[in-house]
Amino acid sequence: MKRTWAIIGVRNVPNSFHWYQSLFGHPPSAPAHDHFGLISDSDGTVLLCLHQWGAHEHPSLMRPDPAPGNGLLLFFRVDDFEQALQRARSLASPFAEEPHLNPNTGTREFSLQDPDGYHVTISSLS
Repeated sequence: MKRTWAIIGVRNVPNSFHWYQSLFGHPPSAPAHDHFGLISDSDGTVLLCLHQWGAHEHPSLMRPDPAPGNGLLLFFRVDDFEQALQRARSLASPFAEEPHLNPNTGTREFSLQDPDGYHVTISSLS
């Protein structure tokens, strides 16, 4: 089996780490490093990696020019949609898209922006 690890550049790893933990309903903890953190599911599957802008020599992670997230949509399917919606409402206002039925997937979804401006869509798994 193959897995994709999405890595995004962020200004403040601990802050973004806490934001995504709250969105996913994970218990609070700290990232392993101030410059890099892994958001993992309860089974250890990596959901998202957070990398501080400019912390290493990765060309695409040196600085957020022109704007972080241009052309990128973080799309997560969750099995606790209603609870995720409640958690998200405490993290962002207004939403980029309010909850609605996506005609392409046939599932409910909503979109919000994270602290670094990335668009995050949460979609119901069922």
